[in-house]
Amino acid sequence: MDSIRPATFQIPATARELGWASLLLFFVLLSVHEWFSPPGWFGLLAILIFAAQGALILTRWPARQNFGWANRTTLLRSILVVSLVAWAPFLPAADSSALWIYGVACLIALILDGVDGKVARATNSNSEFGARFDMELDALFILGLCVAAMAIGKAGPWVLMLALMRYAFLAASHFLTWLNQPLPDSFRRKTICVWQVVTLMIAILPPTPTGFAGTTLAMALALLGWSFALDVRWLYQRRHYHEN
Repeated sequence: MDSIRPATFQIPATARELGWASLLLFFVLLSVHEWFSPPGWFGLLAILIFAAQGALILTRWPARQNFGWANRTTLLRSILVVSLVAWAPFLPAADSSALWIYGVACLIALILDGVDGKVARATNSNSEFGARFDMELDALFILGLCVAAMAIGKAGPWVLMLALMRYAFLAASHFLTWLNQPLPDSFRRKTICVWQVVTLMIAILPPTPTGFAGTTLAMALALLGWSFALDVRWLYQRRHYHEN
């Protein structure tokens, strides 16, 4: 009689990806603490944000399915973004050199934003999950920049609306189903998004005057509000097509 082999336990693919990413995040947090000595809450906040991201990934990506190189690229970028977002509330304790390093790291995160898309096209691994993952990471990055600008006194709490407006739209879409319709590509929307990120990044740099930062950020908020209003109006006019 053939011996019965015990079932082998395999770690789900997504869990392995998150495990390696968590290890890399740990070394990044250690390096930041060693170089710039932010408050201890910085590391805890980064771990909590990354854990929330990991939980969302585990619940939305098939456990046994290959994660793909495009999603791996986005996951690696998330380590930098999560670290920057977690550091943002504690920037008032940073000196001028640390603020410059923070600004350069934000620029690197912005440059890397297009890499995962190129990897997806090169490896033919485009997916709805990957696009949403990239979009949510961009939204988190913008939220971190808003918190940074507010923390160092370049803008008041109103600057958070640059990030929270999108989350308010998503919350409203749970009650108004016609808001869930896909929007066509828009040069206007992309241009305003770039303006939003650039003005936030310039605002956090030490030489940027508070008055200039506040003015440009207020312009970005006005443009973003106008853009959202146009999109909501477009969706509202087509609500009956969605209902039918």
